[in-house]
Amino acid sequence: MRFHKLTLIASIFLTIVMSIVAMIFDYSNDVVFNEKNNFYLTLFLCVIFIFVLNYLILEYLFNYYGKKQIKKISTILPGDFLPQDENNMNFKELGERVSEFSQKNATEMDTMKEMETYRKEYIGNVSHELKTPLFSIQGYVETLIDGGVENLAIRDKYLERIDKSVERLLNIVKDLDMINQYESGEITLNISRFELNSLIREIIDLLDLEAQRKTSNVQLQSSMPQIFVNADKQKISQVLINLISNAIHYANREKAQIVIRTNVLKNKVLVNVEDNGMGIKPELLSRIFERFYRVETSRNRNEGGSGLGLAIVKHILEAHGENISVESVYLEGTKFSFMLEKSN
Repeated sequence: MRFHKLTLIASIFLTIVMSIVAMIFDYSNDVVFNEKNNFYLTLFLCVIFIFVLNYLILEYLFNYYGKKQIKKISTILPGDFLPQDENNMNFKELGERVSEFSQKNATEMDTMKEMETYRKEYIGNVSHELKTPLFSIQGYVETLIDGGVENLAIRDKYLERIDKSVERLLNIVKDLDMINQYESGEITLNISRFELNSLIREIIDLLDLEAQRKTSNVQLQSSMPQIFVNADKQKISQVLINLISNAIHYANREKAQIVIRTNVLKNKVLVNVEDNGMGIKPELLSRIFERFYRVETSRNRNEGGSGLGLAIVKHILEAHGENISVESVYLEGTKFSFMLEKSN
């Protein structure tokens, strides 16, 4: 049995007080009060006095002991866990803080696990994207070194393929640098007034050869001949190129139709890029704006882009204060939609 100094002092104090009360009661009963009613009154007053005294002493002891224990606990807790005035904290408040701290730590641990999973997946994706063109370059160079350079047909063919692989590597690095800038908030917009329909027609002409190769028909449908918007022309051009080239690339059927629609809605312009291609499965829609995520994982990566196109599109539109939405029916088609600020 442990000896507690505070308990001893309290016991001695209560014994002395109760002895004094008993003596006072006995004295008052013998000398002051001779009637029976006075006896019960004196007894009642003494009981009330003892009750109040015990309550005050026990309250003081519990508070003193509680603060002492909280102070002891505070030595093993983080510095910012308890408030500066920890003397005013009770066990109930301490329990609430412990519960909040545990919940916060659990949330942080879950976040860290998700980030670790994302980091591993991201590194794996970067490695995969870079490995494909690098291995291609290595194979072509080894063939040329082993004597292929002497054959002009082989040399020109392989040098052209090396050039394409290097270009792909540069595009991946450029896109990675761009998306890192966007995610760190370093994106700078050069807002200007420009005609949106003419920009879309320029992009359709730019991608015409790719569309022909995929036997895809790309057309613009607009509610007005001219629609002026306030935005960063170069970055919106990049958004449209990514969306339209994706629609062409994933058409996956003969005579695919890609339609870009522009409509004025009060002070906004709605832009839709719609195709009748392979579509996207419902369970994949929430992931298509992730870095390197591809709807068709089996697709030959030599034929695709960097896998960052939709992620870049999302960041560019968010920088403009707008969102991009997607609707898709698997094997029927996909529609991407976003808005821009209309210019007077």
